[in-house]
Amino acid sequence: MRIFIAVVEKCPDTGLYVGYVPGFPGAHTQAETLDELRENLREVIEMLLEDGEPALETEFVGTQTVVVD
Repeated sequence: MRIFIAVVEKCPDTGLYVGYVPGFPGAHTQAETLDELRENLREVIEMLLEDGEPALETEFVGTQTVVVD
């Protein structure tokens, strides 16, 4: 079992959820619901893993809140 962290955003123009795995080329998708997005990401990652272990270009570390006056 592998666990990947995905970043999820919502496009203000389309209303779609957009998800991607940082540093994993090609691991991105979009969907109308979060459940559909999670399933789409799982399918994309499984497909990409068929080509072998990915050489991740970056590693997700976390998020930070930045306050600007």
